[in-house]
Amino acid sequence: MTSMPVNASVADEMVQAAVKAVRQGGPNLHQELDRLPAAIYATDAHGVVTHFNRACIPFAGRTPRIGQDIWCVTWKLYTEDGEFLPHEECPMAVAIHERRAIRGVEAVAERPDGTHAHFRPHPTPMLDEEGNFLGAVNLLLDVTARKRAQFLRREAAKCLRLVNLMFDEQSREDLKSMAAAHEAMALGLERSN
Repeated sequence: MTSMPVNASVADEMVQAAVKAVRQGGPNLHQELDRLPAAIYATDAHGVVTHFNRACIPFAGRTPRIGQDIWCVTWKLYTEDGEFLPHEECPMAVAIHERRAIRGVEAVAERPDGTHAHFRPHPTPMLDEEGNFLGAVNLLLDVTARKRAQFLRREAAKCLRLVNLMFDEQSREDLKSMAAAHEAMALGLERSN
């Protein structure tokens, strides 16, 4: 998981650093991947997980299984709309089947303990010098705090709409206080992410 706001160009730089590290391999591969501040993993050409960095463990809520996990390091996946997303249909699987980078989608990972992480995947195919397909690297950019901040802002807006429907002053003041608290929590989440 990342502790800093990451825009698309920073995410792409991290993906390219991971692709370079995985392609080069060597004894320092895990150190190179662990330097990147977001969950990143790699697969072979069949989608079998071959490498992951330490950030994958808290993100997924489990330790990925090298050589066993296919397409994904998470336990369960859902679309943004809450529909179950089988691993064989996840963005990484699509990127491998179609041999193209996937951008602009979001998904929800469910951890074994039942908690969820909203994220933007960045699956990116890896090719060797001759253009042969080797597998793919995926960066999982955690956007949970941003989603929570959006929810809090919607709740604040609801409170403010209700203020106009209240006739007694105490209820109006209570709702204004609730709206201010939601806004403050949303701002705090945005600043900490």
